[in-house]
Amino acid sequence: MSSPSKQHNLRFHYDPDVDTVVNGIMNGDRHMLSRAITLIESQNPEHERKAHEILDRCLAKKTNAIRIGITGSPGAGKSTFIETLGEEIINQGLRLAVLAIDPSSMQSKGSILGDKARMEKLAGRKEAYIRPTASSGYLGGTSPKTHEAIVLCEAAGYDVIVVETVGVGQSEVAVDTMVDFILLLMLPGSGDELQGIKRGIMEIADAVAITKTDGDQAGIAAVSRAEFEAALRMLPAKNPFWQPQVFLTSAFTGSGIKEVWQNISAFFCQIQERNLLEERRHQQLKNLLYTVLEEMLKREFFSHPEVIRSKKNIERQVQLAELSPFSGAKALMEAFTRRQ
Repeated sequence: MSSPSKQHNLRFHYDPDVDTVVNGIMNGDRHMLSRAITLIESQNPEHERKAHEILDRCLAKKTNAIRIGITGSPGAGKSTFIETLGEEIINQGLRLAVLAIDPSSMQSKGSILGDKARMEKLAGRKEAYIRPTASSGYLGGTSPKTHEAIVLCEAAGYDVIVVETVGVGQSEVAVDTMVDFILLLMLPGSGDELQGIKRGIMEIADAVAITKTDGDQAGIAAVSRAEFEAALRMLPAKNPFWQPQVFLTSAFTGSGIKEVWQNISAFFCQIQERNLLEERRHQQLKNLLYTVLEEMLKREFFSHPEVIRSKKNIERQVQLAELSPFSGAKALMEAFTRRQ
């Protein structure tokens, strides 16, 4: 019999083929789902080829999963809120996947285990799948492969997909291209931030939940609610059939959580009744097409031999103001289009 360490090494080096991974995902195998997400996040060309084949196969499985983006400023209690909301969702007999995006440190590249540790109760539920991912410095509040991970989670049979964004402000609007409902979390007393955020996040919010409203925060929370309601009325309607509401919530007491979930469910029913869900999915796939294409073009550009040869010299000229950034960019494009 092989030793435990040898068995561990065999498991670690086991590389299942595409059929095995896809069948595992379709049958709700969390281990295979995790392997597939790791493949799509990899920069290895062979992993990328395999990941794209898996994604192609998984896209064929049509689902009506509810996609929810949860955003808000750091400190608003996103992870704690999601854990409480997640338990409410599971108690309704639904399966839940949470894609938790952690900000990346430029030095350490970020710890991707933070959210899973903070959602300890939810992580222990067999109906829930939590995948923490580093943002890798990607703008938009998500990670470069969030949309692909959503596709895989849907193929694995999860009824509700929650994307917890980094929470960095107006750049969060990118998440709106891949989810159905945006929930903005704000702290009591944050009404003074309205001027700075209303043209970004406020315009894409389908509901606002004011968090941590228990105890002596109740009075301040009521004032904040009125401020946010007034702000939402002044903004152009994101959906003509929907008026975003503001909820007072507490993940500690559970207050307001059920109402938030009922609001999300009502919104989803509305888009299904109006036959808008399929239209949204088509638009989301179109957005994903161009996101992937831009990423491929960027990689192709910077790996081009002529660009590699010219880049250092052009950078130096721009830094010394011998060449403008605009002329430098043009010179690099010319190097890219030059015949080898």
